[in-house]
Amino acid sequence: MAHGDITHVDIPVSDNARATAFYSTLFGWQMSEFEGLPMWQAPNEISGGMLAPRSEGFTQPRSTVEVDSIDETLALAVEHGGKVLAEKSPISETSWWAVFEDPDGNHIGIYEGVTDTSG
Repeated sequence: MAHGDITHVDIPVSDNARATAFYSTLFGWQMSEFEGLPMWQAPNEISGGMLAPRSEGFTQPRSTVEVDSIDETLALAVEHGGKVLAEKSPISETSWWAVFEDPDGNHIGIYEGVTDTSG
């Protein structure tokens, strides 16, 4: 993927089993598990995301966008009226994520790196 591509969509849920059954039945999403959380993949095998625990700061679906540099993207977001909600954190040894809020209050996730280190 390239800078600016949407990598996935996280959906906040309060019951993993119920949400897994709901979305797989409704949309035909294939479900798998990653670190104890349900991951979904659409039939096109391109789009997907996670069913993640609902929390005070995570109440609506959140798109995650691939960026070349999380540090530069967060700085640019703040410079243009955004606010950092979750600082850069590791996913794996080769990938990181963060979350910012845009000037309208939307929460956007950003992703840097690669998750497949087998090649």
